[in-house]
Amino acid sequence: MKKLLFILALITFSSQAQTARGVKIGYIDMEYILEKVPDYAEANNQLEQKAQKWKQEIEVKKTEITKLKDALKTERVLLTKELIEEREDEISYLEKELLDYQEKRFGPKGDLIIQKSVLIKPIQDQIFTIVQDVAEQRKYDFIFDKSSDLTMLFAAQKYDISDFVVKKLSSSQKREEMSKKQLKALEAKEALEEGVEENPAFTERQRILDEKKAAREKLIEERKLANEQKKADAIAKRKKLLEERDAKKNGTVIEKDPKEEPQDNQNSKEEKEEKEEEITKEGEPTKEGEIKEETKKKLTPAEIKQKAIDDRNKKLADRKKAIEDKKKKIAEDKEAAKKAKEQKTETENKN
Repeated sequence: MKKLLFILALITFSSQAQTARGVKIGYIDMEYILEKVPDYAEANNQLEQKAQKWKQEIEVKKTEITKLKDALKTERVLLTKELIEEREDEISYLEKELLDYQEKRFGPKGDLIIQKSVLIKPIQDQIFTIVQDVAEQRKYDFIFDKSSDLTMLFAAQKYDISDFVVKKLSSSQKREEMSKKQLKALEAKEALEEGVEENPAFTERQRILDEKKAAREKLIEERKLANEQKKADAIAKRKKLLEERDAKKNGTVIEKDPKEEPQDNQNSKEEKEEKEEEITKEGEPTKEGEIKEETKKKLTPAEIKQKAIDDRNKKLADRKKAIEDKKKKIAEDKEAAKKAKEQKTETENKN
């Protein structure tokens, strides 16, 4: 509470001293930032594995002490006073040893706390350096750590610069592997991003541009869908024309959907002309029930060759079927003759 009052006093003093500019305050969440640092997460994971190993060792020691206590309780009536005291001393020694081990590993000054401090210190130093740079660049008067002992009764999200610090940490690690040209491009990009964040007018203009871009992309998508629909309608129309042509050839009638009827005579005339033109392209007459013999007989060389191959295959298939039928009949006649001969032999033997 004293810290909070001290900070409020500083803010009040700064606001009174700086009449030309208002006090600018920001804050970070150190725990959140550390979670985003890959090196810290990996090292912390290894430390947690060590802690689990230490806990298992403690459980083994506890189990051993429990077994000794149970054995003493069972055998107490059979032991002398000196043996009982000896075993009790052994149990007490093991319990004290267990407490010392727990303190060594998990106490306030234990291995876990020390190793965590060693692990976190280099990253904390790097974060503090970045925070100082950010404070100077963006003219912050105060930057607090939300995860520290400081009690923050309220913190607006717009003053949280944790993500910005994480971004700076990542970029500082990448800088070591970049060339001069790449570094220059990265610095220009970061400067542009910082300018956007500091300039609300630019941000609003960028938002309007993004909205226009989204509207343009939506319009292009709608046009694309409309073109695809037109193609689908054209394919369906062609299919229907072919079905009507086949129906006329076979003497059947296809009922028309009333929804597909033309709205006026002009549309009906245009559809009729398109239909006649389509049928003419396929080599069929435009009048009902009349097929020109010349068009019917007009085949391409490939079609003539294919027709000859089909006819020959059909003849071969018919001949093969006739031979198989003949063989089958001969086999059946032989079988019938054999049975008749066997029956005759049986009759003679009986007589």
